[in-house]
Amino acid sequence: MPSSPVPSRATPRPTTLRDVAEAAGVSIKTVSNVVNDHPHVRPEMREKVKAFIAELDYRPNGIGRQLRQGRTGLVALALPDLTSPYYGELASTLVDVARERGLTLLVEQTDGDLDREREVATGFPVRLVDGLIFAPQSLPVDEFKQRRDTTPAVLVGEYGEGSGFDRVTIDSVDLGDRAVRHLLERGRRTIAFVGDKHRDAVRPPVVAQRIEGYRRALRRARVPFDPELVRPLAEWTRRDGAEGATALLRDRPDVDAVFAANDLIAFGVVHALRGLGLRVPQDVAVLGVDDVEQAQYSAPTLTSVALDRSEMAEMALRLLSDRLAGYDGPERLLTVTGRLVVRESTAG
Repeated sequence: MPSSPVPSRATPRPTTLRDVAEAAGVSIKTVSNVVNDHPHVRPEMREKVKAFIAELDYRPNGIGRQLRQGRTGLVALALPDLTSPYYGELASTLVDVARERGLTLLVEQTDGDLDREREVATGFPVRLVDGLIFAPQSLPVDEFKQRRDTTPAVLVGEYGEGSGFDRVTIDSVDLGDRAVRHLLERGRRTIAFVGDKHRDAVRPPVVAQRIEGYRRALRRARVPFDPELVRPLAEWTRRDGAEGATALLRDRPDVDAVFAANDLIAFGVVHALRGLGLRVPQDVAVLGVDDVEQAQYSAPTLTSVALDRSEMAEMALRLLSDRLAGYDGPERLLTVTGRLVVRESTAG
């Protein structure tokens, strides 16, 4: 226990270096050297100062020290929608992987809004971070290429081809091909894609790639492509999926399978089919993408193309960690492929 008197304070406030120095009877520089584990401090002096640090419950300002060293240990994560099971699960996995690497994630939700994505790309509101992991939906690639913020960034998802930044992408062409091939192998021939989207008459990459895979599988099986079976939705939600499926079956009662752009749409499709008196999969098979946890517990359980969130998180943090360690080479691309998980919604 320290033998010198401990300074009293009328009002509670954080203990400072000066408080410890006064209590220990040493200079502020000596306390700083102990806190920062500098080697040129006599062992007995080090122990004395540590005793006062413990007694006064002094907690170093880690962020300030890291800033002086050029690092904060903070990484910004910008995702479109944290209420989405897919993005929520991805965020949770990234937090865990970052913690294993000694990093802390600051999470920003953009809602896929163009202006908010621009703020993220230009460094606000994610200043004072070492790096950025970003899943844009609306920001034009040319704008991201021209960003002036020098914070290292890794893009996650189908967006960003030609951006010049490291990317962890999803092979959504193969994903769509694999999904539709499975439905064709189940004997389905009138297969709808539910979840088309357009922005300024252009499909976002994630949609364009899944439809390309859908068409490729049909071509291989010599099944004619019917544009009427590609159905647009305003959003990729359960409600939009249910409303889209109801309109689809009203127009095309011959549909015998639905490839939904994600699992949430698929859940809505199943709900609508049940309301129409149709059985899944006997009358209409349904397949989604993402393999969110609910897919295992829905009724019927949902066949889905699984995306390995752990693999994506590991890839993204590895690319970012390389940049933070000084790698200054050309952009790198790592690709995640889907894995078909067959359940009751297509098993009949």
